[in-house]
Amino acid sequence: VLWGEGVGQEVIAAGLEVLESVVGPRSVALNVYEAGRLDSHAVKAKADRPLTDDILGLCEQTFARGGAVIQGPYGGRFVYDLRKHFDLFFKISPLQSALSAQDASLLKPEVVKGLDILITRENCGGIYQGQWSEDESVAGRRVARHHFDYEESQVGCFLRASARLAKQRRGKMAVVWKESGLPSISALWRDCANEAAEEYGVRLQLIGIDLMAYWLLQRAATFDVIATPNLFGDVIADLGAILLGSRGASFSGNYSEDGKSVYQTNHGAGFDLEGSDRANPAGQIFAFSMMLRETFGRYDEADIMEEAVRSVWREVWRTEDVAIPGCRVVGTREMGRRIAGRAEEIMDTRGARIAAKV
Repeated sequence: VLWGEGVGQEVIAAGLEVLESVVGPRSVALNVYEAGRLDSHAVKAKADRPLTDDILGLCEQTFARGGAVIQGPYGGRFVYDLRKHFDLFFKISPLQSALSAQDASLLKPEVVKGLDILITRENCGGIYQGQWSEDESVAGRRVARHHFDYEESQVGCFLRASARLAKQRRGKMAVVWKESGLPSISALWRDCANEAAEEYGVRLQLIGIDLMAYWLLQRAATFDVIATPNLFGDVIADLGAILLGSRGASFSGNYSEDGKSVYQTNHGAGFDLEGSDRANPAGQIFAFSMMLRETFGRYDEADIMEEAVRSVWREVWRTEDVAIPGCRVVGTREMGRRIAGRAEEIMDTRGARIAAKV
């Protein structure tokens, strides 16, 4: 567990409470190791190198044991540097009706009905992993430079992974590009996308980033897997959080080719909310459930965590970001406690049904 910054410690604490409510009673060995649990002053003191040796060491040890890393939100370069260090090139951000507070969305119900999208994002190349500098050598002239590139093998590996995912689902893959604005890079992505789609037998759409942003909010239910370069994926996933009702419900998993995995929320550190007990812990709880399902194969526990969130929301207990008229607004801690308690109730009910059948 990497505790994060800003609201990180609040939402991670809620997530751990819910995790322990479903794993502990099932006699599953839960070993939690932690790093990065710092107050704001300590975080600011480490701002020059937030990805510290103790955090890297914890991650390396965890991966060596076959474990997974779950992180709270961070500011600065932390997530980009972590992904690059461990080659976590493949990011999956689910946008699904079952994991959303759709009644809090500003969009029409028919737009978000039946939503089931996976946004895949290339993490280790592109503009976020480039090189930058500033030049003030000429008096009165300040020049900022940024250089980045994509290699064919890098793009091909990412798009083949995206196509494999699409083949397991509904067989459709939309690849986001900007043909006129980034001609050479777009040509590389187009060629790799065509090869991946042909190899795995999936239907391919190439969609410009500007049109993709429009279509995502107008015809979301028509998409299956949306594969994106680094920057475009960041924008599309955050925009897609509107479909979920709140950015606080968004989450993702980051993967390397050799099986390393890091799970996170898709929202920022929320420094303005730190210590206020107002942050929505749902995205962090969903990140825990994604970890249980994808890394550890604990499908029942993951389902129970997600159903507990939905159940509490249905009873209109909400944090302020997903509040609707007539609901009861609670803070981060109480929301975590209510979801953990509901998860225990669901487990007890399922256990009683199984016992009755026996």
